[in-house]
Amino acid sequence: MASKRSARPPNGFQNGRSLLDEPNRRILDALSAEPRITVSELARRIGMSAPAVRERVARLEEGGVIRGYRLDVDPAAIGLPVSAWVRIKPGPGQLAKIAEVAERLPEVSECHRISGEDCFLLKIHVPEIEALEQILDQFLLYGQTTSSFVVSTPVRPRAPRPSTW
Repeated sequence: MASKRSARPPNGFQNGRSLLDEPNRRILDALSAEPRITVSELARRIGMSAPAVRERVARLEEGGVIRGYRLDVDPAAIGLPVSAWVRIKPGPGQLAKIAEVAERLPEVSECHRISGEDCFLLKIHVPEIEALEQILDQFLLYGQTTSSFVVSTPVRPRAPRPSTW
């Protein structure tokens, strides 16, 4: 018996139609620039009715194009001015342990499984450089680490966008 729950459409398509038509691209652009915009303001900016925009946003959410709305907190503003990217090369059989430690530590804001010699890439925020040592020591039990401090961020994190838009 087939499940009544429908699977997420692959690659931004729903019922054979692309979810990334021109109006939806404009919606995504506007939401990327200002995620807290009201539906009525969003509709005004892209030249559509509020009910039509509300329906399109719902379809984008259901289609997995919009996965959620995040709070963008400045780490320096909450006492964590030092940011570092840390690559980790796990020891044999230690992949799961690295992920467990990363999940447990509040200083880890991102954890990515990557290809190459290093298997993990983490973003870590600490109050001072010396505090990074305590964080790294917890990973050194399970593998080798390589750290790079963030000096500046000339391009702020943003939503991905195909170059063909």
